[in-house]
This record gives sequence, structure tokens and C-alpha cells, in this order.
Amino acid sequence: MLRVLKKSLKYTGYCIAGLIAFVLLYLLTAYCLSRLTVNKEPGQPGDMAIYIKTNGVHTDIVVPIKNELADWSKEIRFANTHLPDTSNMKWLAMGWGDKGFYLQTPTWADLKFSTAFKAAFALGTTAIHTTFYGDLRESESCKKIMISNDQYKRLAGYIYGSFQKDAAGHLMRIVTNANYNNADAFYEARGSYSMLHTCNTWANNALKNCGQKACWWTAFDTGIFLQYK
Repeated sequence: MLRVLKKSLKYTGYCIAGLIAFVLLYLLTAYCLSRLTVNKEPGQPGDMAIYIKTNGVHTDIVVPIKNELADWSKEIRFANTHLPDTSNMKWLAMGWGDKGFYLQTPTWADLKFSTAFKAAFALGTTAIHTTFYGDLRESESCKKIMISNDQYKRLAGYIYGSFQKDAAGHLMRIVTNANYNNADAFYEARGSYSMLHTCNTWANNALKNCGQKACWWTAFDTGIFLQYK
């Protein structure tokens, strides 16, 4: 009996040590690769502004609600929010992520192990969180980026391609009471969230896709915003 117990404790120790080693390796890799820069495309005009915005954990890409190149309000409608007045709305923030996190975890205190486990190992579905804004002010958590019209077309194509569409080609709104404020709404998304492809990986790839400065790879918002410090 004592021999079995010792053997069991030995294997438990190996598992714990292996888990700690995996977490440390993951964090070290994330730190190193997020400090390596993918340079901005040279020679492009600054035709228009976009923003990147973080809440301290999650990065959103912020674009004009409507211009001559794209009108997001046709599919991401004001009517899907609880805004009492939309006349001063100018910007639309969009962020991709795990649906369980978005809808079931309003605060970190609400985080369940099952939600985190599914998200980490690509076992859940994904959603895009959209938020309308009026004027935006640059800060450590909100950075303006000037891009060309051609780059914006590529960015819009990348973001639009991340939405799931119905049979008629329309975006699929998620009807929920889990909204964060009066100006936001959720939509079904494509792709799988995991520890290797997080909400910030998606945002970083969006910047790469439109020729902006980005990380080689990142799981966290810190790496992205270090590129724009």
C-alpha cells in the first residue's frame, strides 16, 4: 500500500512539474515572440485613421462606421444596441474571441474552469464583440494608426471574413442580455479560439494583414501596444 502511494505521489509530482514547465515555456515564448517586430509596409500614404484599443486584456480594432470604402452599419446595425441616440457615433470597435468568455464571464470573478478549459484547447465557439463610439481620445490604451485606402480594404476584408454568415450572406447577431453597455452587440464568428490563437492574436493578425507594425506572434495585448509605444 505504501509503495502504491509513493508511486502515485511520484507521478502526481511529475504531472505538476510538467504543467509548470509548460506554462513557463508558453509565457516565455509569448514574451519573446511578441517583442519581435513585423515592420510596417513602406511607402504607403496615410489616407485615413483607425485605432487599436485595449481594456487591459483584450485588443479591439476600431474603424470608421461608414466611409466611401465600407459601411459597417448596414450589417452591424445601431438597432442591435440599446443606444438612445446614435447621432454622435463615429467609430466601430470589433474584437474576436471565445464566445463562452464573452457571454458567460462579465468579470474575472465569474470565470469558470470549464469556460477557461474549453477556450484554452479550442473546444468552444467564437464571437465578435462590436461597440460603437463617438469621439476617441488617444492614450496608452488607445492608439491611432494612419493607413492607406488599399490597406483599409484589406483590413475590412480580414475582419468581415471573421464573421459567420447565414444562408443569405448576412451577419448573425447573438441575442443576449450579456451586453457590456448600451453601445455593444455580439455576432457569431468563424474560427477557433485557443491558447495559440487568442483575441489578441486575431488583432495582431489584422494589423499584419493591412501592412501595419505588429508582433511576430502574441497571445496578449501587451506585445501589440509595445509596438506603438
